[in-house]
Amino acid sequence: MTTLVGMHTDAAPAPVKILFDNDTGIDDALALAYLAACEHVELVAVTSTPGNVDAEQVAANNRALLALCERPEVPVLIGARAPLRIPLVTTPETHGPQGVGYAELDAPTSSRAEEDGTTTAVPAAVGHWIRAARENPGELTALITAPLTNFALALRAEPELPRLLKGVVIMGGAFYHQGNTTPTAEWNTHVDPHAAREVFAAYTAAAEAGLEPEKLPVLCSLDTTERFEMQPELVGELAAAAGCAAPEHVLATDPEGTRSAASNPLVRYLSDALRFYFEFHRKYDQGFIAHVHDYFAAGIAAGTLEYRARPANVDVETESPLLLGTTVADYRGLWGRPANAHVVSWNDPAAGFDELVTRTAALARRIDGDQGRGAGIG
Repeated sequence: MTTLVGMHTDAAPAPVKILFDNDTGIDDALALAYLAACEHVELVAVTSTPGNVDAEQVAANNRALLALCERPEVPVLIGARAPLRIPLVTTPETHGPQGVGYAELDAPTSSRAEEDGTTTAVPAAVGHWIRAARENPGELTALITAPLTNFALALRAEPELPRLLKGVVIMGGAFYHQGNTTPTAEWNTHVDPHAAREVFAAYTAAAEAGLEPEKLPVLCSLDTTERFEMQPELVGELAAAAGCAAPEHVLATDPEGTRSAASNPLVRYLSDALRFYFEFHRKYDQGFIAHVHDYFAAGIAAGTLEYRARPANVDVETESPLLLGTTVADYRGLWGRPANAHVVSWNDPAAGFDELVTRTAALARRIDGDQGRGAGIG
């Protein structure tokens, strides 16, 4: 059975409070910039999980981008430093040595960034999530575009999180789609399969105890995130909508590593990050394109993108070396377990990219205007 779970309308989206856990990451950065551009979104915290790069670099990327997007007040916290049971594997070939391709930003001079207390039983990021959920029961949406390490630790420390949160959106897994890390496994679940299995087991238990279906995680797997295939022309559209002084062209014929000369700092950042991503996909024979998985998940969390999803019980392989991190969805109840997730089955990339350009360009224009006023211009 297919269930329509989310519908975009012409009405202004309802206010939403988001706890965002990421491993920034080029597509994580795009998702974070988009959420910062959404005036109806309150970013309660951005927490950093090791994945694309180590946790310290993830946090540095988050702080710098939030400062650029004029959200320096958002707390940035570090959680786990490694997966639950296996060594950390990062992906510099996909996202660059610093995680954001060719993009460069100075560290912010001030921010509400908070460090993790590594000597405590519960890392700062995990403790912050739990406190925020307890203080705002039924109000917070968790968005996770990273390995599920921090979320698994949070569920260990507070088993009531499924009831305390308003909802959860997860980017991860692959079902009827080839994996992007092994033939069957998606990156996030492959980096920490044990954490992913714990999270879905926790939601199975919560469903058995009567958790409302709308509080089950919405799972954005490769089956639908790879439909968000960005073409390089979109960067030019973003630059034009942002009012850049000159056209922005990201061309397959450019020398590798060409840097953006866009007049707008946010456009320049995103262009340099995405160019690396386009080049990566080309090296793996996918064309000069970029799959922006995490932006789609962010749009669901923000309530701005349309999607459909199917209820299923999801589990993760943790024993087989050949299939480590593979996700399996039981849509028919063959395991005798209740649904523990809504697996997204359909989305609308064209509308999603229009939404991305509109909101992100508006933020870019605001940044330009604020910088101009700060310099006494205009």
